[in-house]
Amino acid sequence: MGGLVARALLTLKNFKPELINLLITQATPHVAPVMPLDEYLTDFYTAVNNHWILKAQDLRNLTTLSVAGGFRDYQVRSGLAFLPRLSQHDSALSVVSSAVPRAWASTDHLSIVWCKELILATIRAFFDLIDENTRQITEDPKKRMSVLNHHFVRHPAKIFEENPEAFTELTGAIMWVTVKASKWTYSVYNDSDGKYFTFPLASHRKSYSHVYCENSMLDTSSWIYGCMNSNSSMCLEATDLSWRTELLPTTKVVILKLQDYPSLSHIVIQVPPTGGNKYTLDCEFFKEDSRTVQLPVTHLFSFGLSSRKILLNSTGLLYNVQLQHFNQIYQAFKIYIESHCQSLKERKPSVYRLHVPWSHEDSIIVAKVPSFTEISAKLHIAPPQNDNRVPELNIYSSSDCQYEVILKTSLLQILGQIIRFHAGALPVYIVSNILLTYGGQLSTLISTGQCSDFSLELVRTAKPYKVEPFISIVVFLQGFHSFRVIWESLSLPEVDAAVLSREDAWFPLVSLILFLFGTGIAYWSGVFFSTSLKLFSSLWLSLIRPTVLQKDNKLITPRRLWEVLSFTLVSWTTCGAFALFIIYLQYFFKVIKLHVNVRAEQNMLNGDSDSSKETSQNSSIHTVKNQSSTDSTSKATQSLSNSTTIAEAVNSLKIHVTILNLFTWIVLLNLPSLIYWLKNLRYNVRLDPDPCRSTAIILVCILEILMNSSTSEVKSSKLLKITAKVPLPLSVAMLAFGRMHLYKVPHFVTFSLLLHMLCCLV
Repeated sequence: MGGLVARALLTLKNFKPELINLLITQATPHVAPVMPLDEYLTDFYTAVNNHWILKAQDLRNLTTLSVAGGFRDYQVRSGLAFLPRLSQHDSALSVVSSAVPRAWASTDHLSIVWCKELILATIRAFFDLIDENTRQITEDPKKRMSVLNHHFVRHPAKIFEENPEAFTELTGAIMWVTVKASKWTYSVYNDSDGKYFTFPLASHRKSYSHVYCENSMLDTSSWIYGCMNSNSSMCLEATDLSWRTELLPTTKVVILKLQDYPSLSHIVIQVPPTGGNKYTLDCEFFKEDSRTVQLPVTHLFSFGLSSRKILLNSTGLLYNVQLQHFNQIYQAFKIYIESHCQSLKERKPSVYRLHVPWSHEDSIIVAKVPSFTEISAKLHIAPPQNDNRVPELNIYSSSDCQYEVILKTSLLQILGQIIRFHAGALPVYIVSNILLTYGGQLSTLISTGQCSDFSLELVRTAKPYKVEPFISIVVFLQGFHSFRVIWESLSLPEVDAAVLSREDAWFPLVSLILFLFGTGIAYWSGVFFSTSLKLFSSLWLSLIRPTVLQKDNKLITPRRLWEVLSFTLVSWTTCGAFALFIIYLQYFFKVIKLHVNVRAEQNMLNGDSDSSKETSQNSSIHTVKNQSSTDSTSKATQSLSNSTTIAEAVNSLKIHVTILNLFTWIVLLNLPSLIYWLKNLRYNVRLDPDPCRSTAIILVCILEILMNSSTSEVKSSKLLKITAKVPLPLSVAMLAFGRMHLYKVPHFVTFSLLLHMLCCLV
């Protein structure tokens, strides 16, 4: 979050933007908060991003670099760390650490700040950013971007130069060798003299479109040049083409399109005198079409059962495999590359790079030859609109080896992508499931007079077809202008699914999968809660003698009013989440006490029924007096009354368990505020601003009544039918407007509990 705070400085009225000319952030979620639990935090993000968009012209002198951690960063996904690059503000650069030269590795959220490779890249960039005259960061924005591109995007295996010389003198004392072949390999070892190898281009321009050269000597000196219109086999002055080089983990490569260099007559490779160094040089001319292969990816619903396969039979040094139709963030594949070689001699390792053309998120893998390599192919961000480019698999290969590429859909990776992009919305789906269960229990109470168990009602009522079709229909209709006008006239916010669809981060099955995940989590959390309740009640029974079940006729008493005022005062003077946590503990112990009393009464009732059976058996053998007959009748009446009371208590216990389940998630969603307040308690007792103060005050009033209520009061209420029907539309509204705004979830739950409270009073 430090990077976002640095960006927020520029929104201050008295802050001068010219004081800052360079901003580097690491694993900072710039686009949106990871978990939008706080309305103030969401508004803060909106204010910062809108300011940067509106004031882009004023911020053109500020160069910004954002480095994301890649797929190993489970806390902040890389898509959130990508800065918006506007047409009028082209001084923003976003990269993933796996694409940073000399790093080439994904990092987790903590290690990104002490990763040695990233630290060295940053330090080298700082040195190159220093102006020799002022001894400060250079004021030239073009130079700053050049330096950052040099160290974080494409490293030419040379020390940075702001204005490299256009021509370089080549000494004529070293031996010159002309190479006319289209493919050339040279191994260097203890070459004390040095050589220049020249490649005439005139004979290759008609047959080939590109020239590719690689050098396994990873020094920073120039090594490849271009001669301008030279008729001889040697030239004394040449263009330094080494700046076109790209550094890879085991080699440095250069690819030149011959059409872009019409004035070049020769390409010159320099082999300087070496003192025991051993390295290899390779060059080849090729046609781009012959080295480019299109591989359509497998369908999403193939589930890895089908695969696409290509065999690269030629003996080239470079292949480009275009992954057709790979442009969605929910797509994920496993790519298997198997290399076979004709001989068993020692070879340089192969380099495989998954290149994403619309963002700097490449991943590079080095593999021995021969070998079997597995590569995960998935995206951090979706392509921009009207961008028809596709990701590529670049294979920097050994010349006499055969490569087989197999691509399969990975179901686990797809689920991983869904969790990576939408795990923040899971609490909405869990609470929606519990809310549907809560409504089902109230409906059962109306129809049968009995409240069903939480787990059984969850299985019966929590169905995705009750909520998902409505949201899908609204998203579809919002594609029409007339519907959008009507929707906006009602002052309704835009459906979150429509926003995500516009960002290419949504498709209908995502919501279904998340709903099923939510159902599973709600079910097992209910099982865990019930088990915990039984354990605590058993502990209570072993320590404290249970009391007799008593019906509380008054829901509002002076003591409860005092408790409401106390909790309200705590919310107002300290932290709303703290008050919610205290009343949650109070509610939890109330439910445990009710569970203990119900168990005790059930045990007593079972004992009385056994004794009554024995009495009836003895009365058939012995003569029983009229008085004993009257006593047995009164006992039976009392037993019937006790069973009715216990049944009411069981119903109340079931509904209290569901309400407590809902309240548990409200407390969890407000837990960050409580943690922040506790950490800063020594500085300030009152949390200001407090995102959940108003919600806490309302819930305190509601729960103080609900925790002392029973189903007998609710059954006779005129509002029960409305209260039982409201959770369904609230669940729909929660999924429609709460996915990207988790702080809205407690509002929907609070409204439903408010109706329940009114049922107890009216």
